[in-house]
Amino acid sequence: MNEALLSAVSLEGRTALVTGGSRGIGRTVCLTLARAGAFVAVNYRGSEDAAKETLRLVQEQAGDGILLPFDVRDAAAVEKGISQLLNMRGAIEILVNNAGISKDGLLGRMKDQDWNDVLETNLSGAFHLCRTVSKTMIRNRRGRIINIASTAGEAGNAGQANYSAAKAGLIGLTRAMARELAPRNILVNAVSPGIIEGGMTDKLNEPQLEAIRNHVPLGRMGNPEDVAAAVLFLCCNMSDYVTGQVIRVNGGLYM
Repeated sequence: MNEALLSAVSLEGRTALVTGGSRGIGRTVCLTLARAGAFVAVNYRGSEDAAKETLRLVQEQAGDGILLPFDVRDAAAVEKGISQLLNMRGAIEILVNNAGISKDGLLGRMKDQDWNDVLETNLSGAFHLCRTVSKTMIRNRRGRIINIASTAGEAGNAGQANYSAAKAGLIGLTRAMARELAPRNILVNAVSPGIIEGGMTDKLNEPQLEAIRNHVPLGRMGNPEDVAAAVLFLCCNMSDYVTGQVIRVNGGLYM
């Protein structure tokens, strides 16, 4: 993370909720926001040990936060988790919808369950969070919502009909909410990563990774810090006139 950017940004006193915060992009976003002064609620579903490690790193870097486990697919569980956080902090100023899964397969062979699981987690999960958290943001007349999209949602990926559809829907949700919530001083944007080291790229072999690198104009994959920097910008006062946008962090990758 660029130290100059961090030194110029202060999120002191703000509470941030990051879904899927146990590893990868989510963990790096948690650490970045904590280093900028935010109190960070680390959401996770099943990776408790990884989430505990994220919280340990947050606290180690002079930040503060809590673990907030719930399944984003479960609307009732989302409302319960948000209520717990509000009882502790009083307000939620930042929401980062990062929770996501992939279950790839060719269209003709894709199972209904694989389609539903990805749509429910990646799209419906974000909707559940936005619907619940926006209520407190509306009352306080301020807030930042950042949805983690993907180049797959903009260009589509063969073998990822479910993932591409979910991420495309997330971009549409972002733009609709930005229009609806702007009068209440709530800014809603998306960050659309390209090929990022770690996470889903761990499933690829070296020839596949090399082919990707050759396809990216900058000649390399991105890293979670690249994505977190864009999220930090959208959370801070430097982006006060930015809403309804898709910030592409992809090294020039346009399919």
